[in-house]
Amino acid sequence: MEYLKQRGEEELELDEPVSPTGQYFNSSVLSISILCILESEVPIDDSLTMPLLKDVFLPINPRFSSLMVEDKNGVKQWKRVEVKLKDHINIPIFPAGLSSESYDGYFDDYISEIAMKEFPQSRPLWEIHIIKYPTSNSAGNLVFRLHHAMGDGFSLMGALLSCLQRADNPNLPITFPSFRVSSNLDSAKSIMKAVPRALTTAFNTVSDFGWGILKSTVVEDNRTPIRSGDPRVEFRPISIATISFSLDNIKKIKAKLGVTINDVLTGIIFFGTRLYMQSMDHASGNANSTALVLLNTRVISGYKSVKEMRKSDHVSSQWGNQFAFLHVSLPELVDDKFTDPLDFVAKAQQIIQRKRNSLAVYLTGSLLEAVRKYRGPEVTARFIHTTLKNSSMTISNMIGPVEQVALANHPCRGMYFMVVGSPQGWPNPNWAKAQEELKPFTKMGPNKAQLNSISLPNGPNLTITMVSYMGKLQIAVGTEKGFIDPRKFNACIEDAFQRLFEAALGTPPPPIS
Repeated sequence: MEYLKQRGEEELELDEPVSPTGQYFNSSVLSISILCILESEVPIDDSLTMPLLKDVFLPINPRFSSLMVEDKNGVKQWKRVEVKLKDHINIPIFPAGLSSESYDGYFDDYISEIAMKEFPQSRPLWEIHIIKYPTSNSAGNLVFRLHHAMGDGFSLMGALLSCLQRADNPNLPITFPSFRVSSNLDSAKSIMKAVPRALTTAFNTVSDFGWGILKSTVVEDNRTPIRSGDPRVEFRPISIATISFSLDNIKKIKAKLGVTINDVLTGIIFFGTRLYMQSMDHASGNANSTALVLLNTRVISGYKSVKEMRKSDHVSSQWGNQFAFLHVSLPELVDDKFTDPLDFVAKAQQIIQRKRNSLAVYLTGSLLEAVRKYRGPEVTARFIHTTLKNSSMTISNMIGPVEQVALANHPCRGMYFMVVGSPQGWPNPNWAKAQEELKPFTKMGPNKAQLNSISLPNGPNLTITMVSYMGKLQIAVGTEKGFIDPRKFNACIEDAFQRLFEAALGTPPPPIS
């Protein structure tokens, strides 16, 4: 299959401009990637890799066959090139004949290594890693490493799903848990509440937007067992550990409390995080800690095919990066022995609901666009980077298939993803310029010099992602090696779930089948 016309280098065309968010995520300040891990149920046969990439993966979107380059006016564009597939395929060699537990360590070290690597800018921004050694969770692992500049989770999940088929019957479509788009046009009752709701929204918007600016510039979280505050966190290896919960059990809590599934999940994560913090340092139970909760800003009722995304005239369905983040303060945990888990989840729900009832995320988006327009994408990337490094953790989630899926006749036992940031070359020639140009946006409050005193980049020590698959919720926890104990942290998350389930339903949760 000819997936790109053979042309000379000088004839290769500039297909489309890079989106603003794409420029931020692939700059001299930020380099953000997504690792998508598929756990195979059977040993991996890599002989099908080349046909799969050539006939299925590359045709999905031109960006998989494009470089990010600057045109003569300095504007970044996607440029179509001939893809040398062998340069994108990686098959590591580990010692033979080891136990699955031993290969767990090799796999963890390998993932940590590729998460730290910077993408070569001389070829399209994606890789595939085939780990053919059995671990405790799978007979082999397939890792897609995709640069975030190419699209958000919605877009890249749509691309990945285009490569997958249902394991039970490839002719049937993959289905997903149903979810609804909220509407404010319910009844006359909602009209009666319109005025006070508008006033509340206005107040929350001003408050949240102002607080978000402070958190993105001069106000840092406290140093705690989940936030070291040390520089150059991106240069340190990470560890990824996973934990699973039954979606049916999550839904039982949801029904009992009358909240959303996201409220339950966020409450579990926040409660478990505070339990871990307090177990490591009792005083950190009420420390100032903030989570960046990533939101998809699309108004959608389900995934679209890649073909639909590329042809859609509606911005919410188009391919690209369409998301924002909420600054959410973790509720305090004074003493875990006397804390009602239901009260804790209620507090988390109230905080998030208040954040959702404001327009701060849209104002923040407008601010970023203004900074990009008048100061350039490098300065905007610096602003985003400071937002990340001033926070303690990031949280994001995705909806996955209901049925088991397979890739090239390899049934997937599990799947999860992790957002990682690789270190950029240092010293950075654009750093001083970006710092100087960001000053007009950070001259506020007595601590305005704090931002300009930062000399090296750093970010959150803790990243949590969630994806549903086959009736389970797979949670991946990314931590800085040597700083956060991933096993203890996951044990605290499990403890939080157990305590919340028992408090809500009065009985221990049934085991996952």
